[in-house]
Amino acid sequence: MARGTVHIIGAGLAGLSAAVSLSGSGRKVVVHELARHAGGRCRSYFEPALGLTIDNGNHLVLSGNQSALAFLKTVGAPGGLVGPDATEFPFADLASGERWAVRPNAGPLPWWIFASGRRVPGTSALDYVALARLLAVRGDQTLGEVISCDGTLYKRLLRPVFLAALNTDPVVGSAALAGAVVRETLAKGGQACRPLIAAGGLGAAFIDPALAYLQRKGAEVRFDHQLRAVDLADDHVRTLDFGEDKIALGKDDAVVLAVPGWVAPLLIRGLPAPKEFNAILNAHFKIAPPPGFPKILGVLNATTEWVFAFPDRISVTVSAADRFVEAEREPLARQIWSEVAALTGQKGGMPPWQLVKERKATFAALPRENAKRPAARTRWRNLVLAGDWTATGLPATIEGAIRSGTRAAGLVRATPA
Repeated sequence: MARGTVHIIGAGLAGLSAAVSLSGSGRKVVVHELARHAGGRCRSYFEPALGLTIDNGNHLVLSGNQSALAFLKTVGAPGGLVGPDATEFPFADLASGERWAVRPNAGPLPWWIFASGRRVPGTSALDYVALARLLAVRGDQTLGEVISCDGTLYKRLLRPVFLAALNTDPVVGSAALAGAVVRETLAKGGQACRPLIAAGGLGAAFIDPALAYLQRKGAEVRFDHQLRAVDLADDHVRTLDFGEDKIALGKDDAVVLAVPGWVAPLLIRGLPAPKEFNAILNAHFKIAPPPGFPKILGVLNATTEWVFAFPDRISVTVSAADRFVEAEREPLARQIWSEVAALTGQKGGMPPWQLVKERKATFAALPRENAKRPAARTRWRNLVLAGDWTATGLPATIEGAIRSGTRAAGLVRATPA
């Protein structure tokens, strides 16, 4: 039986994934979290301005995200995500007033591109063939170097989808990461790209079940416990410095560093990591969506990019949102609300609202930044990395974060104790 303690630094999804994977392995699992809550960028909290529990960001999971779905099954929350029975992505163009839905068929043979009622209006089946180029690209290629970033298909489907997935202007974004998204979802058919959202909130879907699972398994989660420094020997971590609390590691102990990508190099000098990060803007409005309104709606020719409809609120996500980080809050909220009102047919003034700006939400998914992402294994034998900023092969997503935690746990288990 394995011995020793695994110290997991960070209780975001990557850290929780590692903890869940390691619980029951015979090792003691201790999670150390800077904040007084778990979840990182994937959490829910009570917002006094709205009198509601909201998510700090809107996150979409696809039915092909096997690591995320396996995580939910493990922690006993397979019903935490909801979505349509069939794959459908509705869109609205605020400039023209047009509305349509993209409806891929379930199987991997994409006959849907030959059905005008299933594909983007104004496109032909031949337009979609170009996507095959993304299945085999070089790591240094941008999306604009592999496919045409112009025309109806790009403007009405590929740009909004890749902008959301990469959180970077798709034209200069990594073609390899865009290709990974296509390969794991659309290339497998509609059965792998059915949209799923946490209708009851990210906390209820992911975080609370994970914490309850860890408690049942005897793992310990220490909140308000900030790692301040890491004492490194030539080939191993010797001490974790939490200020007044310093933990000397035994020969059977291990560390999973699952902090944000911009924090990790501050703790481990010389650690390779992305240097550029992009913001995400989320707006929340306390108003029920009208009957029949889609749970997810893509929006073109607006500040609003994606609308998420929850029973008690309407939320909006804007990706690559650095341009809005310093913008005045109320005028920005009013602009977004005017678009939401036009889309939903809501009358009257702006309801109670809140804006959430994540300044360093994800690493910039550029080829040069993707190349800086480190592997999970490090040169220190008892230290592994986890996080959506590590070399998962995916953009910074829920799936990538959970996959990174599972991979880190596997490396810990494979190390003789």
